[in-house]
Amino acid sequence: MIQIYHNSRCTKSRECLAFLEESGQEYEVIKYLEDVPSFEELKAIIKKLDIKPIELVRRKEKIWVENFKNRTMSDDEVIQTMISNPILIERPIVVNDEKAVVARPLEKVKVII
Repeated sequence: MIQIYHNSRCTKSRECLAFLEESGQEYEVIKYLEDVPSFEELKAIIKKLDIKPIELVRRKEKIWVENFKNRTMSDDEVIQTMISNPILIERPIVVNDEKAVVARPLEKVKVII
């Protein structure tokens, strides 16, 4: 089943959710700010995205700029930072089996559903 890691306060995330609704596909909404993924879950998502953990970080967020911007961090430390501060996780993320995309732009979702 398709999963969307969703933040209702994010316009892009709301647009992606509307797209999934219109697609007729079954999907599950994961409000990742409330239901924060575990270390292993986030690591698996990053693997499906085929990116480095730092590429999933919202690096313009105040928390990142003030606390982490100039630090050298391992991949595991970056993942742990996102878990501790889930607002740092780029969104929306759409996962379909072994594929995943950050739906920015929205058209990226079409590739995996």
